[in-house]
Amino acid sequence: MKKQRFSETQIASILKQYEGGREPMELCREYGISKATLYNWRKKYAGMDSSHIKELKALQDENRRLKQMYAELMLDHQLAKHIIEKSCNALPKARIGGMYH
Repeated sequence: MKKQRFSETQIASILKQYEGGREPMELCREYGISKATLYNWRKKYAGMDSSHIKELKALQDENRRLKQMYAELMLDHQLAKHIIEKSCNALPKARIGGMYH
């Protein structure tokens, strides 16, 4: 089943309806979401309006992007370190072997 994506304004609207006293099962049926989704949204976005939710999502996206950049840099760093260690270990042996034999 395809996962639906709700906009920030839709989530805020659904939560406002919930806080206004609408039954959770009624909201879930109307919007095609599970009760768990509704409660997770309530836990995550409690008291926020659509602009706050939009800002939170933007910050989460930026955080995900920065974590990915950090992981890529760490891999590059480890690769460079491995190459340097290999080249440093190989050079002295070649020089010693050439000098004494």
